[in-house]
Amino acid sequence: MPAAVWNSLVPSTGGLTDNPFLDHAFFAALEDSGCATKRTGWQPQHILLSDDSGQPLGLMPLFLKSHSMGEYVFDHGWANALERAGGSYYPKLQCSVPFTPVTAPKLLVPSGDPAIKQALLSTAQQLAIQRNASSVHATFVPGAEADEIESDGWLKRFDTQFHWHNEGFASFDDFLETLSSRKRKTIRRERRDALADGLTVKWLSGADLREEHWDAFYAFYEDTGARKWGRPYLNREFFSRLNATMADRIVLMLAYDGPEAIAGAINFVGKDRIFGRNWGCTREVPFLHFELCYYQAIDYAIAHKLDVVEAGAQGEHKLARGYAPATTYSVHWIAHPGLRDAVADFLERERAAVEENQELLEQFTPFRKGERTDS
Repeated sequence: MPAAVWNSLVPSTGGLTDNPFLDHAFFAALEDSGCATKRTGWQPQHILLSDDSGQPLGLMPLFLKSHSMGEYVFDHGWANALERAGGSYYPKLQCSVPFTPVTAPKLLVPSGDPAIKQALLSTAQQLAIQRNASSVHATFVPGAEADEIESDGWLKRFDTQFHWHNEGFASFDDFLETLSSRKRKTIRRERRDALADGLTVKWLSGADLREEHWDAFYAFYEDTGARKWGRPYLNREFFSRLNATMADRIVLMLAYDGPEAIAGAINFVGKDRIFGRNWGCTREVPFLHFELCYYQAIDYAIAHKLDVVEAGAQGEHKLARGYAPATTYSVHWIAHPGLRDAVADFLERERAAVEENQELLEQFTPFRKGERTDS
């Protein structure tokens, strides 16, 4: 699909897509590098709806999946249940940005016309039947979109991430003043200890990003991936393609010991927020992970007047560092009636548990009483 057609359907401001992960360039980098292909279990099946004159009306990013890896919304139990009953859970259809647990609209309809959105959903269901797929899953969708899709007969699921909110802070110290005294001292000590041996941090973006920086970062990324899940999802070519097409949307934060980069974190910049994605290191330094992934991202958001830092999936340790619980949503269409009923019952109980856990987590935020104004 031509980039101009794709991006014409994506929310944008001033000629830039509001969410960098919805940009055609991001999907193209994933697919053209071989990271998201049929061979890796991510076969592109994007749905484009047009009117009789060929004018694009709506887009639904979609992949035919042969596994459940790289999604961050876990349905392995559902797959096991259906297969124990003699059915086949795979293939399935996945409406998402591969390997990216970031909330973004998935029914891309600039007019907002509910009929076009419903047509995208019904087309996905028809495609599932044609491809003998068990189900269709749209993950990390906005809450309002999840409600719309649920009303069309899909099942809604909740989960929790941790986001930092900028309340107009002028500096990191300004932010720290909203925390309890004990938490302020802890964070200051962590930042001091992370860079105690003379380490420095550089923010690299746009024309400052060179292949040597990506070589260093990819070594960090490979090390983390090998320890966490055995094989990293992204290859080296992917990052070169990003650099060629999206360098201005990227902030690579590298920690240096003299001239040597020893750790790094990649971030993407959207309309009103910065998204922390991958990190890694070749030397273990206490608290350097927190410094690069959480505190430097806050510094960047304050300096650039961004409203939110989204620091990726999971991680209750983010709570103590000023990141607050945020609900994420996914929606699911399941063809098999028995599995659908079982999943619906499970999700009802899971949603209640997520809500209860978030209420509990709110009690452990580090803010001084009455300081937080976001919801």
